[in-house]
Amino acid sequence: MRMIKCTPESEAMVRTHMSEDQRINPTETQTSPQRGERQTAFQNLLKLDARLSARLLVEEPGLLRGLLILVGHSCDSWYWLLFLCLRLFFGSAEVRARTLFWVFGLIGLAVFVLALKFIIRRPRPEGEWGQIYRVSDPHSFPSGHAARAAAIAVMAGVSAPPALIFALTVWAVGVGLSRVALKLHYLSDVVIGWLIGILCGWAALRLFPFFEPWLTRLFA
Repeated sequence: MRMIKCTPESEAMVRTHMSEDQRINPTETQTSPQRGERQTAFQNLLKLDARLSARLLVEEPGLLRGLLILVGHSCDSWYWLLFLCLRLFFGSAEVRARTLFWVFGLIGLAVFVLALKFIIRRPRPEGEWGQIYRVSDPHSFPSGHAARAAAIAVMAGVSAPPALIFALTVWAVGVGLSRVALKLHYLSDVVIGWLIGILCGWAALRLFPFFEPWLTRLFA
């Protein structure tokens, strides 16, 4: 990904990335030095996260930014649910059984990620693009797009040829990085999202054989 020089807006991202509840309370630091040290270390990690994220920003209009927008949108949940619903109606019994499992799996993943977001409540980076995401889901950690892309890549790639596995991996990485480059997430949001998606995709592959006979009979 092409690096760009940080703009004043990008530098402000580093200074203002923490919410009020992430800042040190001076009184607590005085009365509990160890807690203060832990909070300081955590703040330093957040600042490092913001600096690394700022280096990945692509703010100038152009082909690269347009491509990142396209890649980011390619993992929007409504597109994938529409695609899976079409497979449910027009696929074979085996395809429909696997697709239904995917639908419930991706819905479960979305619920889990949203629960984490509302528990952690980390604000998104300040920005103008992507208002539909900022209004409907103002919380940043972890990245639902990164989690969904990683889970899809794991589940779809289990029986795929090497070329498709490579393409899915590149796509999942691109989705995650696009969220940082477009200022919708910090880098740590995406990395944790990838890990959650990989674990959930692996768990789905382990669980599917137990549900496959019942699902196949359902569509027989």
